[in-house]
Amino acid sequence: MNMADSQLLASELEKLGHHEASNPEQADIYVVNTCVVRQSAEDKAFGRLELLNAIKREQPDKVIGVMGCLVGVRDPLHLRKRLPYVDVFMAPSEPKPMVDFLTGRMSETEVLALDNDLRQQRDQMQDGELILPLSEQQNLVSAHVPIVYGCSHACTFCIIPFRRGVERSRSVGEIVAHVRSLARQGIKEITLLGQIVDRYGKDIADGPELADLLHIVHEVAEETGVERIRFLTSHPNWMTDRLLDTVAELPRVMPHIEVPIQAGDDTVLENMKRGYTSEQYRRLIERIRARIPEVAIHTDIIVGFPGETHEQFMRTHDILEELKLDKVHLARYSPRPNTVSDRRMEDDVPEEEKKQRLDMLEQLQARVVAEINSRYLGRTVQVLVEEHHKGKWRGRTPQNKLVFFEDEANWKGKLVDVEITWTGPWSMQGRLPGSAASSTVDEELMVFAS
Repeated sequence: MNMADSQLLASELEKLGHHEASNPEQADIYVVNTCVVRQSAEDKAFGRLELLNAIKREQPDKVIGVMGCLVGVRDPLHLRKRLPYVDVFMAPSEPKPMVDFLTGRMSETEVLALDNDLRQQRDQMQDGELILPLSEQQNLVSAHVPIVYGCSHACTFCIIPFRRGVERSRSVGEIVAHVRSLARQGIKEITLLGQIVDRYGKDIADGPELADLLHIVHEVAEETGVERIRFLTSHPNWMTDRLLDTVAELPRVMPHIEVPIQAGDDTVLENMKRGYTSEQYRRLIERIRARIPEVAIHTDIIVGFPGETHEQFMRTHDILEELKLDKVHLARYSPRPNTVSDRRMEDDVPEEEKKQRLDMLEQLQARVVAEINSRYLGRTVQVLVEEHHKGKWRGRTPQNKLVFFEDEANWKGKLVDVEITWTGPWSMQGRLPGSAASSTVDEELMVFAS
């Protein structure tokens, strides 16, 4: 979501005549787009802002902005006091304060000329259309399209509802215009985004469901040449059989599902206010696999939630070993201000214990994914090529698995069949059918892929 927000801000700044600086030293405007899901991310944001403070002291004309979840949807009075050198604070997905600040520094003549230019642009664009930043036009292969902002399901550990506000679904017309504009600029894969993407339309009386939207976007993709559609992130409570059947039915919607479990113990799940049991999650995975052939399933896990015992953690370990999911996003619990877990629960799992649990799951998942990926050895898979990296083409399968191959032709943005010649837990290597296989594995490439 932050990537999409940054893209929107960059697009708006370019309409004002600014362009992306090739390095920080050349910049006149600095924007830190923040995430505060975990304490480490918030600490990193404040660290970057301290560096910008030093720049601001030496060069006061530089413009500094903060955007995203650190600001939130409420008046960031506490941030204004803590960061007096910041010129502009922007809520998530809201570039207008920076646009207003910059136009306020322009002369009346410049504003009038700009107003005419912007009016002409607006007259030519539908609501929802996005002009990609110049550095990304005809260069990006994949892009994100937010379809629902905010979240109304308050897990006890999560700061998102407090920072991003309640759910707000975009209209179908806006989303379609957004997708069409991206397709005109060379995008071949779009990912529909929501904190709980399955709840798209729930805030609208008689509104469309995600399954309805997927059918509409699929028609647009067929018309415009968008090859692939993905969506994330799902929630076990809202992933319906109709949605699963839609994914199975539509060829351009990829067999790739992101549905977090967060923990494998029912008491921990209840304390998290997730709204399901581990057994219900098991049954969901069975339904997904029964309905969608060749599906890849990703999940999220938090280790060290308040009160989590070793036995409860081992239930998480065991369910991952049992279900053998394709990817697990792992995080150590960190208390977030204004969440229920921060107010009512003691962060009583030692940091060293959290790290040990995280390491154990990382080792387990490396074995699981190595086994899953080994089944691709010798098979030919379809890859959407994203970029050329260190002498090899880099792309992804329908299941979002990373594949590298060598060839002299330009494959960027194209679908290509690749025969898999080597597999590891984090990536695979292949060759075009009929070409010679590489006899060695690039160790540096393996480090990059992991």
